[in-house]
Amino acid sequence: VQLQASGGGLVQAGGSLRLSCAASGRTFSRYGMGWFRQAPGKEREFVAAISRGGANTYYADSVKGRFTMSRDNAKNTVYLQMNSLSPEDTAAYYCAATSILGWTTSVALYDYWGQGTQVTVSS
Repeated sequence: VQLQASGGGLVQAGGSLRLSCAASGRTFSRYGMGWFRQAPGKEREFVAAISRGGANTYYADSVKGRFTMSRDNAKNTVYLQMNSLSPEDTAAYYCAATSILGWTTSVALYDYWGQGTQVTVSS
């Protein structure tokens, strides 16, 4: 599976962005998907995850209520709608695919990674 993330950019605090992650191949629906982020000098951290069929989602406490993850298996794409952004959300955002049934927050359990898309939130 090859993943291509897009949609990052510069936004003012309080604004919104929608990230997309397009996957290649016909087995997309066999993977749980996750979004992670990494700020300079910090470890990569879990943001959100969604199950294979899209029925179940899970969010880090820091983004709960502000971010929404969804997927369209017909389009081989996952999304991350980010609202009420703050400067603390500034990071490179990565999408990833896992063969784990359900979802996982562990970086080590994701099998495929896309390149990062930069999100910068100005105060």
